[in-house]
Amino acid sequence: MSMARRPSRLLLLLLAVVAAELLSSAAAQQPQATCAGAVPAPPRRGAWVSVASFGGAGDGRTLNTDAFARAVASIERRRAPGGAMLYVPPGVWLTGPFNLTSRMTLFLARGAVIRATQDTSSWPLVDPLPSYGRGRELPGGRYLSLIHGSGLQDVVITGENGTIDGQGSVWWNMWKKGTLHYTRPHLLELMSSSDIIVSNVVFQDSPFWNIHPVYSSPCNVVIRNVTILAPHDSPNTDGVDPDSSSNVCIEDCYISTGDDAVAIKSGWDEYGISYGRSSSDITVRRISGSSPFAGFAVGSETSGGVENVLAEHLNFFNSGFGIHIKTNSGRGGFIRNVTVSDVTLDNVRYGLRIAGDVGDHPDDRYNKSALPIVDTLTIKNVQGQNIKEAGLIKGIANSAFSRICLSNIKLNGGAPVWPWKCEAVSGGAHDVKPSPCTELTSTSGTSFCTNSL
Repeated sequence: MSMARRPSRLLLLLLAVVAAELLSSAAAQQPQATCAGAVPAPPRRGAWVSVASFGGAGDGRTLNTDAFARAVASIERRRAPGGAMLYVPPGVWLTGPFNLTSRMTLFLARGAVIRATQDTSSWPLVDPLPSYGRGRELPGGRYLSLIHGSGLQDVVITGENGTIDGQGSVWWNMWKKGTLHYTRPHLLELMSSSDIIVSNVVFQDSPFWNIHPVYSSPCNVVIRNVTILAPHDSPNTDGVDPDSSSNVCIEDCYISTGDDAVAIKSGWDEYGISYGRSSSDITVRRISGSSPFAGFAVGSETSGGVENVLAEHLNFFNSGFGIHIKTNSGRGGFIRNVTVSDVTLDNVRYGLRIAGDVGDHPDDRYNKSALPIVDTLTIKNVQGQNIKEAGLIKGIANSAFSRICLSNIKLNGGAPVWPWKCEAVSGGAHDVKPSPCTELTSTSGTSFCTNSL
C-alpha cells in the first residue's frame, strides 16, 4: 500500500502549512469545538533557564545529554513558584535521551532543533510496559524514549514550531536488516502523568512511535497544533498513540508518517488483560495527513478496552485506510461507544476496515479463547474520492461485532469501487454508497442504528 513515489519533505511541510491555514480560515468563520481549556493553563513559570547555560552547544556536533539532564535537575531542585521553563535557543542540539520533571515547560525557539544521537549504544534500556509484558518488537526491555517522563504533573512542551528530530533512519535500517536487539525508542513518552500539553512543535523521523502517552488515567493530555513527519516507508512511525489513558485530546494536527496517524491502544493480550487499564474519553478532531496504513485507528492492542471515543473532522489522502478499527482473537478487552464523523478521503485504498483478525501476539501463552467485544460503533458523514475498496467489516465467529452503524457514507472512485465485504456483524446502514452489505440491512441491529443516528 506504500506510494510509488514518496513526497518530498518540503512538500509535506507545505501541505502542513496549507492545512494550518485552512483550519485557521475555518476557525475565523465559525466557532469550533476545542480542547484548549481541558488542561488548566500553567501558572506563570517562576524561573527561566537555557540549556546553553548548562554547558550545551547548539552546533549539531556537541552531545548535550548531560546539559539537558543538568538543566532539568536544576529546575527540580529550584522548586520555583509555578515551576520553570527550559529554553532551547535556535540551533541544533544533539542529545541522547533525557527525562523531564513536573511543573516545567520545554520551550523550543524558532529554529531550535533537538536532534537525537544516532549512537544507539548511548540509549539506556528500560523495563517493558507491564501491559505489554515485553518489548513491542522483541522480547526483553526497550530503549528509553528520547524525551521521557514518569509520574509527572503540569508539563508543557511547546515553542515557536521548533523541531524534535529522532534521526530514525539508523533504527529503521536495523529493523529492516533484523539486527535490532530491543524495541526501538519513541520520540516522546509520558507515563502515569497528568495535565500535559504538547503544542506548536514539529516531530520528525522518530525511531518508532512518535508521541506515546501511556497509563495517564485519570488525567488530562492535550496535543494540538503539532506537525508529525516521517517517510512513508519508515516502519512503525505512528503519529500519536494514546495507550491505557483517559481524557486525551488530539486536535488541529498534520501527520504524515509510515504508520497509523493516530492509533488508540490499551495493552497486549494476556498482559493487557491482567493490567486492566482502558483507554477512554478520547477526542480526535481536525487531523489531516497521509499514511500507507490508517489515518485514524483503534488497536490492534486493545486488551484493556477502548471506549467513549469521538473522532471528527478528519482529512486523509494517499493512505491505506481512512478508518481502521482492529483487534484479534486472544486480545480480549472491548471496543465500544466509538463515533467517527465528518471524514474526507482522497486516494485511499480502503475507506473503512473493522476487523477481528489483525495483529500479532507477544508469545504463545495468550488465551485463544479471550475474544474481544466490539459494540456500538458509529461511522457517519464520510466522503471519499479515488477510493479503491469501500471497506471490510469482519467480526469473529464466536464474538460477532454488534451495533455497527453506518450513515451518509459516499465512497467514489475513478473505477467502480469494490463493494463492501462483511461477516459476523450486525447493525444498520443508511444512505451508504456503494450499497452496504446485507448484514447491515437485514439484522436486529437496524432499529438500534436508526434510533442512534
